[in-house]
Amino acid sequence: MRQIVLDTETTGLDPKEGHRIIEIGCVELVRRRLTRNNYHQYLRPDREIDAGAVEVHGITAEFLRDKPRFSDIAEDFLDYIEGAELIIHNAPFDVGFIDHELALLGPKFGRVEDHCSVLDSLALARRLHPGQRNSLDALCKRYQVDNSQRDLHGALLDAEILADVYLSMTGGQTKLALGSEKQPADTGQTGSVNEGLRRLAGKRPALKVIRANEDEVRRHDDRLRAIEKSCGSECIWRGMDG
Repeated sequence: MRQIVLDTETTGLDPKEGHRIIEIGCVELVRRRLTRNNYHQYLRPDREIDAGAVEVHGITAEFLRDKPRFSDIAEDFLDYIEGAELIIHNAPFDVGFIDHELALLGPKFGRVEDHCSVLDSLALARRLHPGQRNSLDALCKRYQVDNSQRDLHGALLDAEILADVYLSMTGGQTKLALGSEKQPADTGQTGSVNEGLRRLAGKRPALKVIRANEDEVRRHDDRLRAIEKSCGSECIWRGMDG
């Protein structure tokens, strides 16, 4: 499964008022693992940027003066997201802006839904944590995701942070810290305990390996499908078969 965690920055809040996208940031996940095949692009909007928006993301019209327009990168961007599942926090906002940009180019590019599916991580967070704050900053605090570099909003940085939050929120563990447990304090009996364990191990027969039968394999697969339906993504265990 290929997923794209996406965020945008814009000149204002509403594309119906002529506001445009000025930054797109995407992080790719394949089987719930970061691939580093990211996509990042600043865009020239050909209009003023609201002062309130500049306070949020710090991107100025002067900085964007030599950047490409959305029309220049539309095909490459659509090729990048084609067939993937987009993960977006408050998806209607970003998808609304992308659809607006595509509409300005004519009908041949269609809409986001013509190219990929969309998962709204804000809606998912509200289902998991009803009645609680579910902003990206709040989720970072809840799932202990480091967002200390987030002084200003930035599309790529926010996409990277959201990827970590999404993996934590849906139970995705990216690292296994095996062998990192603290060792018990020395009781003065370490030698005798270890010697006893060695003697016991020498008397043990070889471990018997019992393979799952067809019914157990089927029930295991049913359980994985149930987990996938609940989380909205593919179980990482499927990549570990065999």
